[in-house]
Amino acid sequence: MTQPIVVVGAALLDTGRLLAARRSAPPELAGRWELPGGKVEPGETPEAALVRELREELGVETEITGRVPGQWPLKPPYVLQVFLAGLLPGSPDPKPLQDHDELRWLTPAEFWDVRWLDQDVPAVQEIAGRLR
Repeated sequence: MTQPIVVVGAALLDTGRLLAARRSAPPELAGRWELPGGKVEPGETPEAALVRELREELGVETEITGRVPGQWPLKPPYVLQVFLAGLLPGSPDPKPLQDHDELRWLTPAEFWDVRWLDQDVPAVQEIAGRLR
């Protein structure tokens, strides 16, 4: 059995708000919202991959501050792991540079105002529980 390939997602938090990113591609995911992130490359730690992905996708400098417990199956052979992250002082504001056409900072009361990708829902529920 092959090892699962880890996809990392960021629960990027700022003043109690969570960043949601709307997919622009691929077509079957376009218009749905996700926690930004991407695949871990060979030789990379999940944390390093997430910092790199957030820099590439959103143009931000971040620090990983923790991990959301659990992992969630995606399309085989992928699994999703979600990490808590924050913007570093002096980081630019996030911009949708790759794979996204809109970003939104959501307060806990607004978390369910967007249509999350199915695989992100359990992680968002976990984050919502932590922010209550």
